[in-house]
Amino acid sequence: MVYFRRTVVDGVRLLYISVMFALVDCNNFYVSCERVFNPGLNGRPVVVLSNNDGCIIARSEEAKALGIAMGTPEFRCRSFLERHNVAVFSSNYPLYGDMSSRVMMTLAELAPGIEVYSIDESFLDLEGFDRFDLAEFCRGVRRTVGRYTGIPVSIGVGTTKTLAKVANRLAKTSQDFEGVCVLGHDEDIRRALDLVAVDEIWGIGRQWSRTLHARGIRTASDFAAASPG
Repeated sequence: MVYFRRTVVDGVRLLYISVMFALVDCNNFYVSCERVFNPGLNGRPVVVLSNNDGCIIARSEEAKALGIAMGTPEFRCRSFLERHNVAVFSSNYPLYGDMSSRVMMTLAELAPGIEVYSIDESFLDLEGFDRFDLAEFCRGVRRTVGRYTGIPVSIGVGTTKTLAKVANRLAKTSQDFEGVCVLGHDEDIRRALDLVAVDEIWGIGRQWSRTLHARGIRTASDFAAASPG
């Protein structure tokens, strides 16, 4: 499948192939690391605490479903955690760093270029992959990373890194995508941007979002359609 973009230069319509970026993000990374070495935690709510066991900094999907919020001080919800049989772990950064290295090394063998963005995220440069089925390629990446490291990942693909971020969010939150979302065509992009609140766009924080809301810009689609001024 080839992803095309159209542009107009001096009245001439040009057609060219887009460079695609993939954002690979480890799912609930700290929790997933703990589960690699303790499979009995699969299906059970799990949280990981910050330094000195202060606040919750990672949650399994089961813990999220219980309404446990990120950043909650452990002492405030201790009885709740016990009542719901939530497994609680102190953070183990040497383990997480080692598992991150394994994931990134695996990704580096699968793509021509990799940019490590954080301990659990990296961008893949998919230049030259235009003529392949990117969704199938990414599904293969997910399977390989899972087989080699035990860490589940979600992958979003877009023509810019920001769109790859949007695609990754959809890959994580919608079961329809099964962990892989490719935004390669204009219609796919428009539908995706309609679903994303403007304050969820990479690089837009609370202050900017308030300014944009005041101007009637509430979704990523609104933002993309706004004039540069």
